[in-house]
Amino acid sequence: MTINKNVNGTNLNVALEGRLDTTTAPQLDEELKASLGGIEKLEFDFTNLEYISSAGLRVLLSAQKIMNKQGSMVIKNVNDEINEIFEVTGFIDILTIE
Repeated sequence: MTINKNVNGTNLNVALEGRLDTTTAPQLDEELKASLGGIEKLEFDFTNLEYISSAGLRVLLSAQKIMNKQGSMVIKNVNDEINEIFEVTGFIDILTIE
């Protein structure tokens, strides 16, 4: 998985490419923990994300909990497969998906 981060003031855009699974989720978790200080808007771009596992969902949930305290989080450009995973797991009701 490739993580592309772009900080613009208090906004953080994170574009993910590849698979967010058991082997790559810890890497994203560490990147987010190191980057979220002072961030008020976290935006994920899933244009090139092919797959997300339960480990990836846990990282998103953790990020959402942090952002609930300091701002907002949105996920954009979700493909049909990942959107279906969000629906089946109930994450569609927890996360803001555009």
